[in-house]
Amino acid sequence: MSAATRTTVQMAGSGTSASDGPAAPRPQPWRWMLRPVFGLILAGMALLALVAGGIWFAGFIALGTSAGVREWHRMVSRGDYRPFLPGSIVALLLGLSLAVFATGGPERAPAAYGLAGAGYAAAALLAAAVAWMRSEQVLWQGIGPLYLGLPGLSLFALRATPDHGLWLVLTLFAAVWACDTGALVCGKLIGGPKLVPRLSPNKTWAGFVGGSVSASAAAALALATFGAEVWRGALFGLIIALISHGGDMFESWVKRRVGRKDSGHLIPGHGGVLDRIDSILFAAPCCAAFVFFFGAQALLGGNL
Repeated sequence: MSAATRTTVQMAGSGTSASDGPAAPRPQPWRWMLRPVFGLILAGMALLALVAGGIWFAGFIALGTSAGVREWHRMVSRGDYRPFLPGSIVALLLGLSLAVFATGGPERAPAAYGLAGAGYAAAALLAAAVAWMRSEQVLWQGIGPLYLGLPGLSLFALRATPDHGLWLVLTLFAAVWACDTGALVCGKLIGGPKLVPRLSPNKTWAGFVGGSVSASAAAALALATFGAEVWRGALFGLIIALISHGGDMFESWVKRRVGRKDSGHLIPGHGGVLDRIDSILFAAPCCAAFVFFFGAQALLGGNL
């Protein structure tokens, strides 16, 4: 028997053919198990910090936003991202410290939040200047402190509001988490036409509708528990869902532009911190605007 014949027999006996190429790697179920496990752990940590409030909630936000801004600068960098970190992280920590200071009395809030916003703007300008000197992407690097700082400050301000801040943020979390979960489940189970392939190639219309309905139902249920009319809660949840979809698609678009699948690998089964908080980064500032500028508590009714 020739060498070529022996090779053919061996390949046939192993259940492969010359045209099959290398065997595809077997799926690893434990990777899918990590996603819900670590998702529940992170949600539990967020809820504990939220209920504790004050410096505990500020500390939790500081950890998340600091990790997120590190991932952002690394994601959009062409080279060493570390020179961008000191200014951004100091601004984030200073902003949240000022927000904690503002809880000492309503007269402190305007100056404290104004200084925090000014700090984020200064950090953005510093990051842009460093990027210009290093021939990096000036706009993308400058966005980092604002992209992470303003949502973190908004979350803390919502929690600190005396008009049932705890329940407002709980409802916001419920809507965002339900949106993400509903979109993932419906997108995987139903599939179908893509939503906006140029921005995010994996998002489908089924996931968009499933996430929106889930968020609307979650917010309606949460708000109904303390007297708000169901339709008002459903409408609030739907608005938050639409904003959350926008945040998710924005980060997907950025990752696609810079050639990355995940923002990082810090959270097993999920990817990076930004991959988990992209929706809340858009939803939190919008929710704060609804509350502080448009009187969302009165619009929702009930005991808010």
